[in-house]
Amino acid sequence: MTDHHLDVEPSEHRRYHAYLQALEDVPEAGEADLVANVLRDQNMAMAEAAVNRHVARRAAQLLTNPQFTSWAQIMATAIGDRPFLTRRLGEWALLRALALDEPWTAEELITASDWFQRTASAAQIVTSPEALGLLAERGRTRRVRNAAIRRLQRLDQQPN
Repeated sequence: MTDHHLDVEPSEHRRYHAYLQALEDVPEAGEADLVANVLRDQNMAMAEAAVNRHVARRAAQLLTNPQFTSWAQIMATAIGDRPFLTRRLGEWALLRALALDEPWTAEELITASDWFQRTASAAQIVTSPEALGLLAERGRTRRVRNAAIRRLQRLDQQPN
């Protein structure tokens, strides 16, 4: 008995890993073109997963770097009209705003994805008592609320 999905899966796995490697190795000047090319793959879910992983790696590297904003704008253009990737890129920008004590809104924080809320409530880089308090009180999951409470407690214990 042969499952059709098993017949195509190895090829998709190979492409996924090849995309990840290419995205890791691409010079900055070619990054946007490569992202756009990956997103033209016939398997949209696999292509978006590879690009999401790349965006997460690069965003984490650039998070507090002044280059982040121009990089994010370039990535937004390369990503185009991909709702998940657009949202995730926006959430990285929100995480940057929290990390650098730049403006953000309670609505952005409360309506952000579970991924974002988990990341922000646990990230050592987020030190805003206001943001952590909001997540402790109104985070979507118990896990988020508890992580934010723990972060607030640790912040309270730090010498000023």
